[in-house]
Amino acid sequence: MTSPTRDSAPTPGPDSAPTPGPDSAPAPDPATGSTPPPGCPAHSGQAPAGERLESLHGPEFAADPAATYARLREHGHIAPVELSPGVPVSLVTSYQTALDILRSPESFSKDARHWQALADGTIPLDNPVVPMMMYRPNALCSDGEAHHRLRSAISDTLDRLDIHALRRYVERSADFLIDLFGPKGEADLLKEYSARLPLLVFNQLFGCPPELSDKLVRSLSALFDITEDSEQANVLLAETLFELIALKRATPGPDMTSWLIAHPSELTDEELVHQIVVLVGAGTQPQQNLICNGLLLLLSDERFAGALAGGTMLIEDALNEVLWKDPPLANFCIHYPRHDVTVDGHRLPKGEPVVISLAAANNDPYLLSNRRGNRAHLAWSAGPHTCPAKDPAQVIAAVAIEKLLDRLPDLELAVPAEELEWRPGPFHRALAALPVRYPRTAAKSDEALAEMVAAATATGAGAVGSTPPVAEETSSHGGPAETEPSADDTDSTTAASTTAASESGSEHEARRRWWKSLAQWWRRG
Repeated sequence: MTSPTRDSAPTPGPDSAPTPGPDSAPAPDPATGSTPPPGCPAHSGQAPAGERLESLHGPEFAADPAATYARLREHGHIAPVELSPGVPVSLVTSYQTALDILRSPESFSKDARHWQALADGTIPLDNPVVPMMMYRPNALCSDGEAHHRLRSAISDTLDRLDIHALRRYVERSADFLIDLFGPKGEADLLKEYSARLPLLVFNQLFGCPPELSDKLVRSLSALFDITEDSEQANVLLAETLFELIALKRATPGPDMTSWLIAHPSELTDEELVHQIVVLVGAGTQPQQNLICNGLLLLLSDERFAGALAGGTMLIEDALNEVLWKDPPLANFCIHYPRHDVTVDGHRLPKGEPVVISLAAANNDPYLLSNRRGNRAHLAWSAGPHTCPAKDPAQVIAAVAIEKLLDRLPDLELAVPAEELEWRPGPFHRALAALPVRYPRTAAKSDEALAEMVAAATATGAGAVGSTPPVAEETSSHGGPAETEPSADDTDSTTAASTTAASESGSEHEARRRWWKSLAQWWRRG
């Protein structure tokens, strides 16, 4: 796996990135942009007096965000919007302007303690967007040396993942879920597949028992949906992660939680909680949206008709198009000007939030329309805070879709694509449901749990490999490979007896109960 710690942000150019159209002008430096004409409302960073701000939190925006972005472009490259009632921000809709801001940490901070309206109480702590925007001692909300220290812990931990083993685990997880709904002939792929598969992967990667996973998913869903329960969800999220960290401190294992605990940066429990929040937040809700949005494109676009079994390249092309046109995090990458600054003629006051519209920037009309094979979208952000988990995230999404289409090749939408509903919320691009139908299919085995049990109980097994001694954790690369059961070990009794040989009977039974409890939880749905 290529190390994700380097700044791999896209650089516009003739071969690797979209090129502005002939009428576009070069964007000025964020710190030295020209001063707008006095009193110009469209370039002041504020809406004209009496004009209602465009809302990013209602059902109208969720149903047709492109129309909202089109109206916002009338303001120029940056426009005033409302994330939730009483929370105005400046939204960047231009690709080049977004890139300039993302790459200018000297002028724009990620630290929400610069947010003056929150600090002085103008925006109360119980506002539903605050948990998604507030300062946390994590890599996402830090700058400079603090950011480097925290990001290195995350990046070094991600570098230890065995991508090939991760792929095998995603395949097993997908088979497990498809076996649960396959015999019905119909399913909601959001609820029964896209939302559950990242959770199974999370359980494996972080060594998280299902009773904690349930609470984590409920709390994260509330935060992304911006509900009235966001503040309570934030508390539940922290409490659950403290439980997980205490569990892993007592019984470390071959998982990312244990690796973060043992990292040379010596993270405190509070820092551990917040690094895991970043990883789990990015690996659950956005991941399920990427899978769902990719499936929707493949099932609804006539360009893919009759070619759903066309192989991995087709799926990768579809995912790349989704990351351009419908990125799972549509509006995020929140920044706070360190001082009053003018960007592209727009005045951005010190400490007032600037949000990058990844969706609007990717669909900037000044970009060339042919983007096949072009990976210069901003869905993974850019600059110092480029997403460090983009490689495993793309593997999980691609394998999830590939496995589903392989098992259910005649899959089709149960309703017309235009009748699907999108969940309101300013940050994500998320379907409310993805109903499909298909010819009924039998489970791959008499007991869908067999391979999952074998994977969970195998000696040194897991998507992350085995745990090296703590004393050897000075390097973040080259984690041990997974010990894989042979292709002939399909009989659950044989697999269980083989993999239980190196552990006590009680440990083996505990692992088996773990997976069975998870299966029962899924079926309760």
